[in-house]
Amino acid sequence: MSCFNRFVLPGLIVALAAACHREGAAVSVRPGARSVPAVAVVLGQAQRRDTPLYLNGIGTVAAFNTVTIRTQVDGQLQRVAFQEGQEVKAGDLLAVVDPRPLRAALDQAKAKRAQDVAQLASATVTYDRNYSLGKQGLVGQQTVDTEKAAEDQMRAMVQADEAAIEQATVQLGYTEIRAPFDGRVGLRQIDLGNIVHASDPNGLVVLTQLKPIAVILTLPQQNWPQVQEIMRRKQAIPVEAFGDQDRLVGLGVLAVADNQIDTTTGTIRLKAVFPNEQLALWPGQFVNVRLRVETRKSAVVVPASVVQRGPQGTYAFVVRKDQTVEVRPLKVGQIDGGWALIEDGLKDGEVVVVDGQYKLQAGTPVVAAGGPGAGATKAAKPPKA
Repeated sequence: MSCFNRFVLPGLIVALAAACHREGAAVSVRPGARSVPAVAVVLGQAQRRDTPLYLNGIGTVAAFNTVTIRTQVDGQLQRVAFQEGQEVKAGDLLAVVDPRPLRAALDQAKAKRAQDVAQLASATVTYDRNYSLGKQGLVGQQTVDTEKAAEDQMRAMVQADEAAIEQATVQLGYTEIRAPFDGRVGLRQIDLGNIVHASDPNGLVVLTQLKPIAVILTLPQQNWPQVQEIMRRKQAIPVEAFGDQDRLVGLGVLAVADNQIDTTTGTIRLKAVFPNEQLALWPGQFVNVRLRVETRKSAVVVPASVVQRGPQGTYAFVVRKDQTVEVRPLKVGQIDGGWALIEDGLKDGEVVVVDGQYKLQAGTPVVAAGGPGAGATKAAKPPKA
């Protein structure tokens, strides 16, 4: 027993001491501190790109022109020359109102004119004869003056007849109802055979112009000076319209701004025009719009997920040379399309944490997801301006 205590226990102590020596050579541990394992995160790099700057708003699609097609004369609807939903050209025939009563009125006006022209010719002959006789003293001056007034009266009646013929011609032309501009007709409001009146409130059909088409949008009043300055320089402002699920449905340009700011909402209305060749925009549709007001040259951009928000504002985790992270405050210009424009806080080429920030704090060592050899992943190129 004494032999065991004398030789075995000292040998065990020597073995433990050797093991501790080897472990200390592998990991250097500061007195009173514990080692922190590296956290696997997705890394990226800040890049310089020409980046467009946008103003975002909400818009409503409106037909470029809208008109309710009405009859201008009373009568029976004799013909409907369009199909509901049909695209028509300016001048195309849409409907015909019974023209017979108005054609008869035109013939009557022409006959009245012919009658008055004949009476004017007779009055002219009588006046000329009496005028010659009056110079010879064979007819009194009063008779000459009376014949002159009769001739003038008949000439005025002929002029009135010509005006009546013109009016009857115009009224007869109104029996053929034609499209005033290119567009698409809607649902028919009245059926064939009905008696229509110029005073009917609903009209025959509504015609809307869809190519081009307009979008009425609103912007906060604080954005108006920037837009106004660009418009003052006569520079075109591109406008993009997005539908459901952020799907791009149209590219247009800003056309005009309203002449006042809405005091109840603090916004200003603007009108953009879109070619709409594919008819992706439809009157009454709500769209998200954005105006490209500037292109920032060689701006520093990072994926939007790099930007974090805290009580002190926006920040990012930046990887230092010793593979630990620091918390870097950022000044963000805009976040659009999955990319953040950094006005201050990052430089081109700096490595940043793209994903996995919830595991980090200042000084945490990191390693690129996929292993130490993965390195910092290069961010994909943002869309060009």
